[in-house]
Amino acid sequence: MVNIMPELRQNPITKDWVIIAPERSKRPNQFKQHRVQEKITKLDREEKARCPFCPGNEEICGKAVLAYYEDFGEDAQSKWSLRVVPNKFPALVEGEETSRITEGTGNFFVKMNGVGYHEIVIEHPEHFQTIATMPCKSVENIISSYIERYQVLIKKPNVELITIFRNNGPGAGTSLRHPHSQIIASPIIPIHIRHMIEEAVRYFDTMGRCIYCNMIKQEKILGKRVILETDYFVAFAPFFSRSPFETWILPKKHKASFATISNIEKKDLARVLIDILKRLYHGLDNPDYNYMIHSAPYQEDPADYYHWHLQILPKLYKVAGFELGSGIYLNSTSPEENAKYLKEIKADVSE
Repeated sequence: MVNIMPELRQNPITKDWVIIAPERSKRPNQFKQHRVQEKITKLDREEKARCPFCPGNEEICGKAVLAYYEDFGEDAQSKWSLRVVPNKFPALVEGEETSRITEGTGNFFVKMNGVGYHEIVIEHPEHFQTIATMPCKSVENIISSYIERYQVLIKKPNVELITIFRNNGPGAGTSLRHPHSQIIASPIIPIHIRHMIEEAVRYFDTMGRCIYCNMIKQEKILGKRVILETDYFVAFAPFFSRSPFETWILPKKHKASFATISNIEKKDLARVLIDILKRLYHGLDNPDYNYMIHSAPYQEDPADYYHWHLQILPKLYKVAGFELGSGIYLNSTSPEENAKYLKEIKADVSE
């Protein structure tokens, strides 16, 4: 048996390092969770009956800030196909005062009011759906709701950054199975976002072009990590993947803000997102995952040097002491092997 030398790989965008050490782990198909075919049990039905996101329980969540409607037939409990509601347990709350408050000698500790907005996108009326099993129209609705709420929230006072994310499964941090994602608008830009922008600016000043656009070009030339390419998007396992089956979806046309995509791009993104999540669903048996949409902060938009993208992180291993102590992620699989495995999985996308 030939041992494979581990590799230290650098993320050209952040300059962070990861270790790719395939010898430490298993083959891509051995990451299967063995749970796609789980049957709906009595406990599942009881969970659905208590679910605040299910049709008939609208009063629990309160008035929607956005809703789409569709005729599901006379017997349907509700006519809505998607609702966006304020989070009843928000990380940030609506307010105006964002002045810094200090404590300690020399103003050592700094704090401020937790002002912002936190909303839940209830993606579908059916409790046991997930994006991998939804028709394209439902996922188009999800993306449309993201765009609509982004455009509203970014105009609010003190909003600097909007984070759109989805936690799928208990291992990814969700406690409710009903399909949903979240939007948080915050008054600050975290240091790791600033650092990412600074590196992108530095590259643009040196090379005269966007580092993300160049990364797309390089991945397409090499080909070995590309999973899917359409007229408008490319999906690949990054060279610097921090964890098994990490996948990025990037628009081929340079855009700093996610909220500026066109209708045709929105439709294409829906198909690409379903396709990739369906490959993960069938190839890894419905793994827990997080996805995040990285869009330029308000004051950076429009920007020649930033490029919005969607990052998918399946939760197939636990971050341990080495990662926490060093800041270097240890990925026990090869992005090239993972991309090849996902590329070979059939993912029929229904309309």
